[in-house]
Amino acid sequence: MHKKTIKEIDIDGKKVFLRVDFNVPIKDGKVIDDTKIRAALPTINYLLEKKCALIIASHRGRPKGQVKEELRLNEVAAVLSELLDKKVRKVDAVSGEKVREAAARLQPGEILFLENVRFHPGEEKNDPQLAAEFGSLADVFVNDAFATAHRAH
Repeated sequence: MHKKTIKEIDIDGKKVFLRVDFNVPIKDGKVIDDTKIRAALPTINYLLEKKCALIIASHRGRPKGQVKEELRLNEVAAVLSELLDKKVRKVDAVSGEKVREAAARLQPGEILFLENVRFHPGEEKNDPQLAAEFGSLADVFVNDAFATAHRAH
């Protein structure tokens, strides 16, 4: 099966669910290596130029479906906002009503950043319900986390 790139499809003004790999080290509340975040900037900037509304999802660590405060993505969202010089709205949930409402309000050019997707027990189990919920949030799915694509999530 041929997977299309974002340059091969009509994404102008679409709502895009963007899976990234922002599994970065954080020490004392600071991201100490932002290489993975910077690596996603060309994709994010391209989508923003196309007036897409972005729902960004990433993981960090292996919390095994449990919320672990030290693995939250608040610092990552702050670094992304700084690098883009743009507001990144972080939601403290992976799925559910809070996420659906925030995604529904998202306007072209805006960014919604989900909480660590591995806080959801179904993320590493290829849960079809979680996949369906993620799919319902956007018009297009973009995988910019190629290095982790071979793993179950």
